[in-house]
Amino acid sequence: MKSAGILRTNPDFRRYWLSSTLSTLGSQLSLLAFPLLVLSIGGSAAQAGTVATCSMVTRTLLRLPAGQLADRLDRRMIMVGTDLVRLVALASIPLASGLGELGQTHLLCVAIVEGAATALFSPAATIAVRDVVPEKDLTDALSRSQTAMASSSLIGPFLGGWLFTLDPILPFAVDAASYGVSAVLLLRMGTLPSQKVPDTERDNRLTAGLRWLTHQRALLAALLFAAGINIVSAAAQTTMVVSLRQSGAGGTAIGAVMACAGIGGLLGAAAAPWLIKRNPAGRMFLLIGTVWALGLAVFSATTQPWAIGPVLVVVVFFSPPAGIVVGRAILVLAPRDLLGRVSTATGLLMAGLASAGPVMAGSFVDSMGGSRTWLVLAGAAAVVTVLSSVPLLRETSLDATGDGNADSAKGGGDPDTAVPSERSAGEPSPGQAAPDGTKPVGLIPAPPAPPRSAGGS
Repeated sequence: MKSAGILRTNPDFRRYWLSSTLSTLGSQLSLLAFPLLVLSIGGSAAQAGTVATCSMVTRTLLRLPAGQLADRLDRRMIMVGTDLVRLVALASIPLASGLGELGQTHLLCVAIVEGAATALFSPAATIAVRDVVPEKDLTDALSRSQTAMASSSLIGPFLGGWLFTLDPILPFAVDAASYGVSAVLLLRMGTLPSQKVPDTERDNRLTAGLRWLTHQRALLAALLFAAGINIVSAAAQTTMVVSLRQSGAGGTAIGAVMACAGIGGLLGAAAAPWLIKRNPAGRMFLLIGTVWALGLAVFSATTQPWAIGPVLVVVVFFSPPAGIVVGRAILVLAPRDLLGRVSTATGLLMAGLASAGPVMAGSFVDSMGGSRTWLVLAGAAAVVTVLSSVPLLRETSLDATGDGNADSAKGGGDPDTAVPSERSAGEPSPGQAAPDGTKPVGLIPAPPAPPRSAGGS
């Protein structure tokens, strides 16, 4: 089934996809506007950074508990509830501004509440994808989601900056509205959560997802690749900005170069199903890592924006397929009753490691210069590729098979761990009630969704 087909024939995924797209676009609108608002009401750069840091810290601390809640409670109600909490939090900014009471403390509280709600939303959204999408359509569904997110990331900041010039509060009002629309769409999803494993058979430990991952050799190799490239990509973003600035490039030129990453991600997400069907996971990772290593080496030889931009498009073009392979593998291989904790453990691993990238890049640029830093990053990409992709060249468990009953074939047979088989639109999976009444994630995202920024959805 083509990616366009799943939106046409699967109404629940269509609602999920539209909800995620609108919400992601809303978060991108406020991504740029939030620090600008802090500064516009008299805050310092340090205060603007503190607001963003508090949101990130809150999300990080709640990752594992959020996964445990998603495995135990009604996931759709978690998503709807957190959307409504974030709607109220974001809507309080225009309200406080209208009353003349908007201040730094208020914005800090909004960032913390939004970060906590986002942490709870994300693992529930991961399981929602598995609830509503048959296994054979997961590649196309994840590709569709990444395409939407890449598009939002490309146009959102520009649109948010324009709205901010019209009225500093307008981006936050639009973002709050996106949460309301998202909640309505999620309530209209007809596929109910699958039947849960009885507590007597459930592993209720907070670290159950991490424990499960330690026994998945192929998946760990894929995560090593994705996490390693994410560290390199995070470091490369900082190195790119600093190097271009030191070479005399202006803000417009730097912005245009960074936009090339969005273009590459958008094109790569659209081409991902075609690439994945024709390349096993090991060969795909080897190709992606090789392109990254060569592209970063090219950056060491030039600081001309007109030369860097096209190379950046090519480098990022090959990243979305890796994110889709990793995301699909987790959705297919992880037991249903552990999926929330597995997804949050994966996100913690990848986000935690990637956070070291900018600090590392800044230190390298200061000590050895931009050109040598690019070579170090190119070497790091090559090492990660060899260590992770070579062991997967003969591994097939991460490859899309197109079989909607692969879980059963693995010998599980448990209705709570099996992926829904192919069904007609609106038909419930086994173990689900009749219909009555969600985002996937550096440059290679960890499922389920790209992290939201302070004040974003």
